[in-house]
Amino acid sequence: FVDMGDRVRIADADHADEALAKAKGCTACHANDKKVIGPAYKEVAKKYKGDAKAPEMLVQKIIKGGQGVWGPIPMPPNNVTADEAKKLASYILAM
Repeated sequence: FVDMGDRVRIADADHADEALAKAKGCTACHANDKKVIGPAYKEVAKKYKGDAKAPEMLVQKIIKGGQGVWGPIPMPPNNVTADEAKKLASYILAM
C-alpha cells in the first residue's frame, strides 16, 4: 500500500490555484511557461528564487498592478482579495 495523500493534496492545491488564475483573468496576459503579454510564471519564479521579500512584493503587484520590471506594458490592478493574491503568488513562485 502506498499512501499518495500528500501528493494528491499538492496536485489538488496546484490545480485550484491554476483555476484561480484563470478565474481572475490572469491567463489573459500570463502563461506558465511562455510570455504572452506579461512574463511567464516560470520566469517570475526564476527571477525571484531565494528572495525572501518576493512573496509579499508579488502580492502587492497582483493587487495594485505595476510597470517597468518586465517591460513597458503595465499590469493593471486586479480584483482579488489579499488571500487570493497570496495563493496566486505562492502558485507562481512554486514554478
